[in-house]
Amino acid sequence: MTEERSGRTAAIRGLTGRCPHCGKGRLFKGYLTIVQSCESCGEPLGLYRAADGPAFFTMTIMLLLLIPMIGFGWVLFRPDPITLLVTVGLAITVLTLLILRLVKGAFVGYLWAQREQDRGA
Repeated sequence: MTEERSGRTAAIRGLTGRCPHCGKGRLFKGYLTIVQSCESCGEPLGLYRAADGPAFFTMTIMLLLLIPMIGFGWVLFRPDPITLLVTVGLAITVLTLLILRLVKGAFVGYLWAQREQDRGA
């Protein structure tokens, strides 16, 4: 008999960079590398491959933020186009790097809850 895994709890734990099983161990080794197993409970987290899912969701979120960023930036501040390009470009770069890690953690947590392991080729 298998235990019931809450997708919501696992995604929230992953979002915070913690093990989706115990919530104590680290999920990441470095910036985006998933640890092979949890240091606290031993759960094999390296089996859950996120692939391109987090990148897709991050791009979608960022594109939805880009439109109002450009619109409000242009209307409120009236900068010259180069200034707007540089400012929005830097903001988008920083936000993308922050959001990607959060989304990948939540994605791996959800994969863990659904037992979607990498079965190999």
